[in-house]
Formats: sequence, C-alpha cells, structure tokens
Amino acid sequence: MKSDQLRLSNLVSKRAPLRSGGALPLAVLQGEGIGPELIAACQPVFEAIEHNTPYRFDVEYGGRIGKDALAESGTALTEEVVAFCRHSFGRGAPLFCGPGGDRFVYQLRLKFDIFCKFVPLQPLPALRDTGVLREAAVRDVDLLVVRENVGGVYQGAWRTEQTDRGLRAHHSFSYDEAHVQRIIALAVAAAGQRRNRLCVVHKPGGTPAISELWVDVAHQCATDSGVQLRFLEVDTAAYLLLAQAAAFDVVVTPNMFGDVLGDVAALLLGSRGMSYSFNVNEVGNAVYQTAHGAAYDLAGTGTANPLGQLQSLAALLRESFGLFELADALFAACNTVLAKGLRTADILAPGAKLLSTLEMGEAVAVELGVALGSNNSTPVLRGGQSD
Repeated sequence: MKSDQLRLSNLVSKRAPLRSGGALPLAVLQGEGIGPELIAACQPVFEAIEHNTPYRFDVEYGGRIGKDALAESGTALTEEVVAFCRHSFGRGAPLFCGPGGDRFVYQLRLKFDIFCKFVPLQPLPALRDTGVLREAAVRDVDLLVVRENVGGVYQGAWRTEQTDRGLRAHHSFSYDEAHVQRIIALAVAAAGQRRNRLCVVHKPGGTPAISELWVDVAHQCATDSGVQLRFLEVDTAAYLLLAQAAAFDVVVTPNMFGDVLGDVAALLLGSRGMSYSFNVNEVGNAVYQTAHGAAYDLAGTGTANPLGQLQSLAALLRESFGLFELADALFAACNTVLAKGLRTADILAPGAKLLSTLEMGEAVAVELGVALGSNNSTPVLRGGQSD
C-alpha cells in the first residue's frame, strides 16, 4: 500500500503528526490469544527502524485486556487500562494494540469516542495468486471501509427477562444524526482524495428508520462534493465486495455491517491474518490493530500470521507520526518477503518456505533494514515491559 496518497487520520482530526526532536511516544497493549506473539514479531522491525534511521521510540506497556482481563477482574476494559490509555493519549502516544476479546474494543471506542475505523483493503502484489479467490478477482483492488464505531447494535442496551415462554432477550440501539453526519462526512472527504466514489451500506427492509437516516445524511454530505454516491443493501454489498471488488473505492457503513464486511473482504487479501485497521477520534487519539481476532486456538503455537499487525504498524508510522517514506518501506518489506516465497501457514503456497510468527517478523525486519541501509549492530526498543 502506497502511503503518500493521503493521511486519513487528518480527515478526522487536525492534530499534526508527532515529529518532535525527541523520541516518538508509543503505547502498547499486547492483547491476548495470539496478541503477545504478534507484538513480539514487531520487535525486530522497531529495532531495524532505530538502527537505520534517526527515530527512537519511547514505549510504555499497559495491562491485560479482553477475556484475560474479564477472568481476572470481571471486565474486559479495566480501570487500570483506561488510566493507561488516558495517560498515553495525554502524552501524544498512539496505541499499538494486539487483539482482545469480549467487549474490550467496543468499550474502549465508546470510552474515548473513537468513532471512526478505517480498514484498508489493498492486496499485496505477492499474494494475488494466494487464497480462495481467483487472481482476477483481486486484480486492481484498492478499497477502504470506513466504519462507524460508537453507535448501532454493538453499542446498544440489552437485558434478559424470564417469561412463561422461557428467557426473553431485549436489545435496543439507535443512531444520532450527528454521529451519522460525522462518519459520512469524512468518508466523503476520503473518497474525494481517492477516486470520488462512495458506497453507503444500509438495509432498508430490516432497519428502515436507521437506513433512511443514513441515506438522507449521505445525500446532504455529498452535495457539491463531486463524489458519486452508491447505495447497497448489506447482503448485496457482501457479494459484490468479493465479486466486483475493483469497482469499489470507499465504503461507509454502520457499526455491525462494517464489522462483517471488513472480515468478509479480508478474503481479498489472501488471508484474514493479512488484515489491519486503525481507529481515530476527533482529537487525534488513535488505536492501531489487526482487523482480526485473538485466534485463541493458535495461541502459543508460533503459527499466527503477524503481517496484519506489521501493516498496522506501517499505518501508525504514516498516520500518527507522518513518516510516509518509512511507512512505504515497511509495506514494501512485507511484500518483498512474500515475493521471496517466505510464508506463514495461512498463506503457504507450493514451493514456499514455512516461517513461524517470529521468523516472519524477523524476515520483514531484514528486508526493511536492507531498504533503509542496514549495518551490524542491534539497538533495543526504548521503554520497558511492565509485569
């Protein structure tokens, strides 16, 4: 993915990228399941950056999240982690986050009003013949899913009650016009900096009032923008994102639809392990993560694909630090490793060499070092991991 086209986070917040003379602040939550292994696979890349550029990282680590935190403290987002995030955002640090389960991400987004999720979907050239889709289906694909994070089904209210027919579950949810307006307005702006095409996903038969609101607001936001609007029902969108992916530019969706479509469209990348995302609020607080889950069944096996996490790091370098050339070099290093036939199990092809999670991170670091001008010493990542 070429990084110098636009800085998407600037459409959400006008905060300037952090490019002071000191170390670059970074906050890390290792996550759970395969999360710690993915974060560990990024360590050699940080070292390659520090070794071959003037940039240094000032890293702080937070505590448990997700199901691990739930088992320990009764909540997926602990007050300790909330305080860590508040402190980190206060010092200007983006959050580099391994996957976390249960309601961690939903609670985090609501707590800090991190309302916008960007899911870039541009297959790396080396993987265009990998996966369940034909190569022709992923040729020329470069699309962006823009997902609303703090409204809709996932941020609704729920309860259960016992009735004479058994347990009854209630779930209510809503969208405010202001919430819809801000997400669609930035999707229109993103499309305006790309190819001027915006697809709005809805389901008028299933959620008529909310769908009508999204359609009306989309027309208002796109007026005189030069952006061409297209409206698709979510089931049709899921089909066409795979069947005619190259026809899409920017796709904007309510919360749940974006979650499902982002995962479905990961097939375009060759594997869900290649997917990544970043989330931003209006004051510039940003969270970078994979676009997949914690894969508890793979935890500890060393077989997980770290390239989604590594590409989220490349996005972090571009979006939060404004390091466009370095971000491009990291994206390119990921592709170079794959082009050399080095693969994790999920993207293994005939004749390719199987790498572990950490080995893949090391291979990317080597290629990045070559691109940046490597030498033999090995620096350490600044900051220490807390217990």
